[in-house]
Amino acid sequence: MKSFFKMMFASTLGVIIASVILSIFSFVIFIGIAASLGSSPAYNLQEGSILKVSLEGIINERENENPFDFLFHDSSLKTYGLNDILSAIKKAKDNEKIKGIYLHAGYTISGYASMEPIRKALLDFKESGKFIIAYGEHFNHRSYYVASVAHEIFMNPQGGLDFRGLATSIQFNKGILEKWGVEMQAYKVGTYKSAVEPYIQDKMSDANREQVTAFLNDIWGNLLKGISESRGISVEQLNRYADECLIFARPQTVLDYRLIDGLKYGDEVETYLKEKLELKAGDKLKIAGVKDLKTVPGAKKKIGKDKIALLYADGDIVDDAVPAFYSESSITAKEYVKELNRLKEDETVKAVVFRVNSPGGSGYASEQIWHAVNELQKVKPIVVSMGDYAASGGYYIACGANRIIAEPSTLTGSIGVFGLIPNGAQLAKKMGATHDGVSTNKHANFADDVLSIPLLGIGLLPARPLNSEEGALIQAYVERFYDVFLSRVSEGRGKTKEEIDAIGQGRVWTGNQALELGLVDELGGIDLAVKAAAELAEIEDYSIGEYPEQKDFFQSLLEESTESVSERVSQTFMGKETFVQKRILNAWQNYDYRQAVMEVRVKN
Repeated sequence: MKSFFKMMFASTLGVIIASVILSIFSFVIFIGIAASLGSSPAYNLQEGSILKVSLEGIINERENENPFDFLFHDSSLKTYGLNDILSAIKKAKDNEKIKGIYLHAGYTISGYASMEPIRKALLDFKESGKFIIAYGEHFNHRSYYVASVAHEIFMNPQGGLDFRGLATSIQFNKGILEKWGVEMQAYKVGTYKSAVEPYIQDKMSDANREQVTAFLNDIWGNLLKGISESRGISVEQLNRYADECLIFARPQTVLDYRLIDGLKYGDEVETYLKEKLELKAGDKLKIAGVKDLKTVPGAKKKIGKDKIALLYADGDIVDDAVPAFYSESSITAKEYVKELNRLKEDETVKAVVFRVNSPGGSGYASEQIWHAVNELQKVKPIVVSMGDYAASGGYYIACGANRIIAEPSTLTGSIGVFGLIPNGAQLAKKMGATHDGVSTNKHANFADDVLSIPLLGIGLLPARPLNSEEGALIQAYVERFYDVFLSRVSEGRGKTKEEIDAIGQGRVWTGNQALELGLVDELGGIDLAVKAAAELAEIEDYSIGEYPEQKDFFQSLLEESTESVSERVSQTFMGKETFVQKRILNAWQNYDYRQAVMEVRVKN
């Protein structure tokens, strides 16, 4: 019997050791495969090449590659970095090996302000005398707006052009919440601050309808103006075409309206490109993509030791307590205060361009970032370049800069604050839950009566309403922060608080409108912001460094692995139900009641 246990122990130990070795071996193989997929060898750009720029999928400020994307990412939805697209177009203009650009259009997902710099870069490219040919199976407004600068536009004979005007659509959830037994208690400052409306109303307020109508018409007018200039079709005629809802029109109608130059299939467009390059029928097109050109050096220029830092801030502005509850792209106060302080202390950095693309978020986090911007501005120039959105908290963190530059279609302003606190008393009653406890003072249990689901271990929302005194405290809290917001903008823009309040009140403005109101200084993109920063710093020869620095493959891999392991260990010791409940309760307890967010987004 003794020998039996010895053999069993030895066999079990052998299996365990073999499993560990096999796991390590598999992990090493996995790392090798992932590393090979994640690496970017230098691209061999050949003579007579064409740059292919894809206008379909998601266009972000910068492409963020995850080391596990090749396993889990939906390959049908392509993502591109705006910075990579602009860099590729500039290199294509200067590189003699590239003879033209092939725009492959589709449904582009981005804000309209992101389309402006691409369009401008293509117009600049045309000055080289090289050609731009655009082709699409299906165009939307964004991709067609950019493609309209091409020398020729072709569409698939069975394709379509989604040209019908702009709209917004807001779902109002007050009725749904009431059926569930949930009431949303809203506290706000700003007649136009509309972020709370979907929770407390069943339709748009007159003020919200007024501001949305104004900025939507301004964006649409800007888009039509660009198309009109490129295609030689009047704005009035373009509006008539839009009223026909061309997405359902015959492709021949789109051609007859001169919105395109021909109907061709993809292979016919490639044949046409060969003809332009005077290639033989059997020759292959040499097509380089945007990602290929990332490893191709740009035009050589004199570079000094001085540097202009380009700091990207993309996403919702959040505190650092519970990042797991926010979107993958976020602006955390802790990270950006650290980045701004680091750039302030870096003596090689002579100026900073702060690229803000954010609809806002936490008031507290916005204040911390504003303070860091203000402190940096005392030492060296900082210029803000606004992306699709720089509104509410996004404007808050921008207003202290030396200069602010926005695109015509940027959505900005929204200077206002709100607090939104749910009341789940009726839901708790429906579920049969009651709360009881002991307090030393009358407000000691504020937000502590949280309705939770026992079997799932999930904390949902406060299970009692705020009383009138507590409501007054929250309203005063929100109003006090609005006054701080006005002070920050007043100081940054050199206006009185009364002047800022008159154009504040939570109202959203386009870049065009903000320029007239003095909320921004100039219209343009990152290039203009960099030029302005160099002028303020009084430097001519400089390099540009992008921040936060993007992690290389192995850094991303290790951090991703560490985070996953950390969560698994926590769940093992605490239990999954307790772990989830603790995360949600922690999120609620650290919630910033002062939110500075713009919720209106432009559809189609």
